[in-house]
Amino acid sequence: MQTWIRSNLIRCAGTFGTGVVMMLVTLLSWSSPTTSDPQSVTANAISIHQNTIASKPRSISQPRWIEIDLSEQRLRAWQGKKLVYSFRVSTGKRSTPTPVGKYAINAKYRINRMRGRGYDISNVPYAMYFYRGYAIHGAYWHNRFGTPVSHGCINLPVKQARKLYSWARMGTRVVVRR
Repeated sequence: MQTWIRSNLIRCAGTFGTGVVMMLVTLLSWSSPTTSDPQSVTANAISIHQNTIASKPRSISQPRWIEIDLSEQRLRAWQGKKLVYSFRVSTGKRSTPTPVGKYAINAKYRINRMRGRGYDISNVPYAMYFYRGYAIHGAYWHNRFGTPVSHGCINLPVKQARKLYSWARMGTRVVVRR
């Protein structure tokens, strides 16, 4: 019986579906009782294949996004409408403001050196760049979170930056508002 099924399927071979059906028929013949009707075996294999495809669970995760509220000096991480994290931050001073707008994380560095006019800081932890040289990152050199003190980046305590870095993916949306 198996030989008959294989020979008929091999004649029709060439499509992916036939190969899948042939594999399923072979697997089913090893573990299930045989039937005298070869067409029912093939029909059962096709039915099992279609049910397997239809019954795969679809995990549609909610989009992750980060909100920076400059007036509150607060970062909120969202998954859909669910608040995941809420942290006090330090954003840009009046003379070096954090840019307002909608962006996406385009680079992530576990440790990074940051240089600019008036600063050169090595070993900056958990840096996630979202626009040009602007990033969300840990700050070990100050403890003035809740106050604008940066050169435009969003500073977090290192432990909180680690959590956010692990949670956020490349492409995560970043919304900076006043």
